[in-house]
Amino acid sequence: MTPAARCSAAIEVLADITERRRPASDALKDWGLAHRFAGSGDRAAIASLVYDALRRRASAAWIMGADSPRAVLIGSLRLQQGLAAPTIAGLFSGERFAPAPLTETERERVEAGSLAGAPPEIAGDAPDWVLPSLRAILGDDLLPELRALGRRAPLDIRINSLKRSRADALASLGHLSAAPTPHAPQGLRIPIGADGRGPALHVEPEFLEGWYEIQDEGSQIASLLAGAEPGETVVDLCAGGGGKTLALAAEMGNRGRLVATDGDPRRLAPIHERLRRAGAEAEVRTPRTGRARADVLEDLDGTVDRVVVDAPCTGTGTWRRNPDAKWRLRPGSLATRLSEQAAVLDRASRLVRPGGRITYITCSILPEENDGAIAGLLGRSGGAFAVVPSRSVVDRLLPGLADFLRFTEHGLQMSPALTGTEGFYVATLERS
Repeated sequence: MTPAARCSAAIEVLADITERRRPASDALKDWGLAHRFAGSGDRAAIASLVYDALRRRASAAWIMGADSPRAVLIGSLRLQQGLAAPTIAGLFSGERFAPAPLTETERERVEAGSLAGAPPEIAGDAPDWVLPSLRAILGDDLLPELRALGRRAPLDIRINSLKRSRADALASLGHLSAAPTPHAPQGLRIPIGADGRGPALHVEPEFLEGWYEIQDEGSQIASLLAGAEPGETVVDLCAGGGGKTLALAAEMGNRGRLVATDGDPRRLAPIHERLRRAGAEAEVRTPRTGRARADVLEDLDGTVDRVVVDAPCTGTGTWRRNPDAKWRLRPGSLATRLSEQAAVLDRASRLVRPGGRITYITCSILPEENDGAIAGLLGRSGGAFAVVPSRSVVDRLLPGLADFLRFTEHGLQMSPALTGTEGFYVATLERS
């Protein structure tokens, strides 16, 4: 496919996303199934165009004076990829498979459109209703952080210390041009191309042999801040596919008892193969479905040293990777997540022993899901828990990281502009 034809396809996919209010991944998959002539390179390039357009949907519509899929794509080519007006006009030529030629108004907008005077929700490409909450945590850094959330995310991997040291892996992964991540001691960053694509890491021999897992540096840091130690009993309460479970197993050196579970048994499906490949030892407890849903952790109540709660959340901290999610976010979604967070924190509180700890993690930058959730548990627990100062946790486990974090009343906040990671929040509670 020519670059112009890829633009036509991207407009088609964007229209599908808008009309059916569906995830971009679903729309892209359906487009690929309906256009089997498109090769993997074409599909990847179209996906990059679509995701870049979604990252800059509001600002692109602003400079173009229209919010149609065509206008948003044109605006994103200008804002996200920095293409000049003649280059964009060359793509929109109206020739075979190319989008219709730019109108005079579109050409003028591409040449002279500006974000000067645009409000923060436009300049930062975010839903306007979340701005008060974001401003509460980000303050004067609101716009720089929103713009950072609109950029492409880096490609990070975590070296599996159960099989290799980072130094050994770095020497063996020279063909990937990997470099150490700035903060996570087992992380490597892989360069991505101008189109946002990185190498197919999941087919590399080293991946198949369990040397590494694909994991954002922020997620690696959050796992480390749980402070899991060899010999402890640790429960990963919202394990999902097992990314943090694998990191915890490596920190514990497969010594101790690591239990992984999740409220949704379907999310646990990948964990067994990932554990096998990594050589990681964990006991996976899959909840039963149906009416008679027994509590699979009941026998552990009051005995666990550390409970890691990677809570369900709005994912506002992952907008770099999931830009379409921010436009689907609604106040009702936030209310649902707050209820789920309270439930998993209450479950964690029953598991942990006296003197044991809960590490609460979200990939959100909304204070309601973070400090708000911790305050809720403190209020409900009647003094049974106390907050462990996050700075002391950081200084003990990752010295030097504190300068790249925002410390909140109860925890810490990572962010793309300050930390260079996804927007993870971490708080630590200790049972008295």
